[in-house]
Amino acid sequence: MIPLRLTCALFYVDVRVREINGRFIASADTPDGPTLGLGTGMVEAVRGALLPFEGVIDELLGSLQQSTS
Repeated sequence: MIPLRLTCALFYVDVRVREINGRFIASADTPDGPTLGLGTGMVEAVRGALLPFEGVIDELLGSLQQSTS
């Protein structure tokens, strides 16, 4: 499991990612509980888990790319 903390100007989101048999599952903490995203790539899965954060998803994903480079 890969724990991540994605940030934007106003808050942060804790995300966990796991690869299982060539596919990825991501879980993001939200005020209403965890959300899940699935995908063939890590970013795709994380994007799906971040759907409740509409409007700042790209900014949060930008911090993902900074933390993995």
